[in-house]
Amino acid sequence: MNIGFLFPGQGSQSIGMGKDIYEEYEAARKIYNQVKNITGIDIAKISFEGPEDILNETKYTQLAILTESLAILEILKDNNITANMSAGLSLGEYTALINSKALMFEEGIKIVQKRGEYMQNLLPSGEWQMAAIIGLNDNEVEDVCKKVKLGFVVPANYNSVGQVVISGEKVAINEAEKIAKEMGAKKVRVLKTAGPFHTEKLQESSEALRKELENITIHKFETKVIKNIDGQIYKDTDDVKDILARHIINPVKFTKTIQNMLNNGIDTFIEIGPRKNIIRICKKNTDK
Repeated sequence: MNIGFLFPGQGSQSIGMGKDIYEEYEAARKIYNQVKNITGIDIAKISFEGPEDILNETKYTQLAILTESLAILEILKDNNITANMSAGLSLGEYTALINSKALMFEEGIKIVQKRGEYMQNLLPSGEWQMAAIIGLNDNEVEDVCKKVKLGFVVPANYNSVGQVVISGEKVAINEAEKIAKEMGAKKVRVLKTAGPFHTEKLQESSEALRKELENITIHKFETKVIKNIDGQIYKDTDDVKDILARHIINPVKFTKTIQNMLNNGIDTFIEIGPRKNIIRICKKNTDK
């Protein structure tokens, strides 16, 4: 069995997330307490009790998802379950980097805290949204975005064959939904996100994050990680800090990511996070 870990991103959060493992496992409680000590935020309380509008604030959402994923990882390690390769969807790439030891635990927590703050606080004014278009291929979704007349919208996450997430202004997303359905889309699902993530509109957030990344150290990878930006395995020669800075303004190439994992012999996927969103995506890319 050749295991690959998959780590989710924003949109997988919900009230009560992580509470079951927190109550059952000392290893999970340890992770939540460490995150609280590092950040000064009681992310357990926000995750377990909400309220929902607070949990859905980007600066808390990202920390909540990261913390639960790291807590589950710790439980798996205690049971000798490890992976030969890992990948994350958007935010999840940071979890993969921490798992690989390229990012040390504390620095990883701190940089994700800053990432969430910048992505929330440095958003340009406007009503922003993201939505998954299901049932059209990549080129068709790109055509949908080009046909939109009202506002800004572009493809942001190439998740799987037949599922692409678009990102932009709410009015443009609404128009894109109508066009997509006219072109034969099966469904358009609005996501629980609060900004035009993975687009040029986050340029200010990207530059702020770049400066923050200068303060951390990137270490040698102990396990392989596939990066979102091109679906390829990180190399030791890669400028990881530059990739992470560009990460939030470039689309996620997750279809390529899963294909690359399969090409490298991964035959068992384990999603580590609040829900099973990535596994559903994964099944569309593979029969495994």
